[in-house]
Amino acid sequence: MPTLQRHEEEKYFTNAEGRKELVPSIHDPPTKELSVIVPSYNEENRLPLMMDEALDYLEKRQKRDPSFTYEVIVVDDGSKDQTTKVAMKYCKKYGSDKVRVLSLVKNRGKGGAVRMGVFSCRGKEILMADADGATKFEDIEKVEEGLRNLQPWPLCSITTISLLASHSQRSYFRTLLMYGFHFLVWFLCVKEIRDTQCGFKLFTREAALRTFSTLHIERWAFDVELLYIAQRLRIPIAEVAVNWTEIEGSKLVPFWSWLQMGRDLLFIRLRYMTGAWQLE
Repeated sequence: MPTLQRHEEEKYFTNAEGRKELVPSIHDPPTKELSVIVPSYNEENRLPLMMDEALDYLEKRQKRDPSFTYEVIVVDDGSKDQTTKVAMKYCKKYGSDKVRVLSLVKNRGKGGAVRMGVFSCRGKEILMADADGATKFEDIEKVEEGLRNLQPWPLCSITTISLLASHSQRSYFRTLLMYGFHFLVWFLCVKEIRDTQCGFKLFTREAALRTFSTLHIERWAFDVELLYIAQRLRIPIAEVAVNWTEIEGSKLVPFWSWLQMGRDLLFIRLRYMTGAWQLE
């Protein structure tokens, strides 16, 4: 079983007044309806567009329904630019009860950043959302509907995970690589999900705890292991189609990133088959 290594500095976040506060734990009872986890690495340019759209939607939704509570956790994955500074502007504007910034000491990879955010959140439901804003944030309502349509519901809501499949607009070269990657995913790990890599996934708190506690892969292929774990644990999964648009500035490096992802797929299959990696 993997262990979550957290540096001493990562046990705290800076509030809107500039003071350090201890981060909560996913093992605590939830105190918010929704937690939004935004993994960010060198995203000072793309993050504002996503945050503006997300917070505008969340604030309007809260005004319509005062019982709806939320938090947005931006996880700065060891960025070398001003990502933390940009995110802290939103913390000061909306308050640290609604927007929090978790700065990691060093780069862990997208999966590692998401897991750190998940383990520090307060939400009954947890949404993973990319910092590029490729998916319109209001589409969360479609994903929530997909989550609630899973059966049995609501008695087994603690074992429910919802993920998103997208109608996408990708470049030709990236599309070609994605088809090859999807074949490897289907052949080695997950056969029932069409788009494992979409960065807009919604989990119940219990499903997030059970899957992320077992997660080993911290970089690009972490989504595949996450879904592999969910299927092995018989956690229901729903796929909901929404519009997705490719945004310039992707951190994926053509060929090399896909090569690393292919290697990780082999690790997932072989290490679970041989018992080197165990499920709870």
